[in-house]
Amino acid sequence: MTKLTAVILLCLPGSLSSIAVRAADANFNWNGFIAQGLIRAEDSSFVNADGDWSAQLTELGLNARYQLAPAWHLSGQTVYLDGGNRYPPGLRLDYLFVDWAAYNSEAWQANIYLGRFKNQHWLYSSTRDVPFTRPSIVLPQSVYFDSFRDIAVATDGLSLQLRHSADYGDLTFNWSYGTVPISVEQSRQLLGQQTQGDTRMNHDHKLSLYWQSLHSKFSYGVIIQEATFDYRRGGTELLSDARFTSQRLMLAARYQSEHWELSTELQQEVVTTEGFFLPQFSRKQFGQGGYVMLQYYYSNNLRLFTTLDYAVTDKDDRQGKKLQQMTGGAVPAYFGYQHTFMLGGSIDLNQHWRLDAEVHWVKGTGRLAPVIQPDVSRNNSEYWQVLALQLMYRF
Repeated sequence: MTKLTAVILLCLPGSLSSIAVRAADANFNWNGFIAQGLIRAEDSSFVNADGDWSAQLTELGLNARYQLAPAWHLSGQTVYLDGGNRYPPGLRLDYLFVDWAAYNSEAWQANIYLGRFKNQHWLYSSTRDVPFTRPSIVLPQSVYFDSFRDIAVATDGLSLQLRHSADYGDLTFNWSYGTVPISVEQSRQLLGQQTQGDTRMNHDHKLSLYWQSLHSKFSYGVIIQEATFDYRRGGTELLSDARFTSQRLMLAARYQSEHWELSTELQQEVVTTEGFFLPQFSRKQFGQGGYVMLQYYYSNNLRLFTTLDYAVTDKDDRQGKKLQQMTGGAVPAYFGYQHTFMLGGSIDLNQHWRLDAEVHWVKGTGRLAPVIQPDVSRNNSEYWQVLALQLMYRF
């Protein structure tokens, strides 16, 4: 077995037996993590059906990076996740891509990524897949919707990153284009557990630009995304074929100092639905949302954080009254929004172990899966809480 083959096998689910060959080559680096916790989301189906305490807060992962040549690297990560209803449990290949450092000078750097590359467009999109680099156990759902976790972490296709340093500061431009495979379990989680058809992403196109002025602690970004999905109904179901289009505009800002970090991302997302409920059905919704997160590093080992998170599915129906009227009262108004206040803390017990704890107070259920056909029976409360505790180990 060659060292390159060992890297590829490491990044594929079910192929973890090649660990012994890794340390022999200085061009090969690998890391791993194990995280287990307890979580409770009373009065909602966010984690499970009954809202009781659950151990479905499991994350296991191995990632590796191999230098193929001075300007070429191969990177990959495979994980096992169990988050209850937040996303389908099981093994998945988060990413596996070739990184080509195409150009490098004092003022310019250019990298091209090919394969299943990581999403580098949002503030925490490239770090959400590892518990130690994620700012909280449960991220703000307005932007980092858990049911879209596998779709948002990485994309199969091509990506480009350009960096430029000058007297006015640093500019980073990201572009990516590709698609993401969607499993039957993911399709049902997004569209409804009773659906029998298949969902396919046609394309996912993203652009982002970040700027940080020279010697400034502030950085600013703008992100544009368009993605389209097709649904092909099952043979016996009453639903119709459909096309879903999502167009998202985001603004981001972050302040970083020795002890403080303040970050925010605001978005407007236009979701167009053609078909699905009926062949002639057509709807366009302008959803809005965003969060403000404050982190305080009390010491090298202790971090405190808090988040305000806001999301509405329709900016012209912020209280959800039109949604309730349109469905004849079948869908309560609180499915039109979801607002959250979170408090949490994180302590590093040593260089390998970390303990995170947080509590979320939530009003509304607009960001609970499934999103197209809401689960009204299991989410019959406008107000609910999330309590989470997770112990992490890295190696």
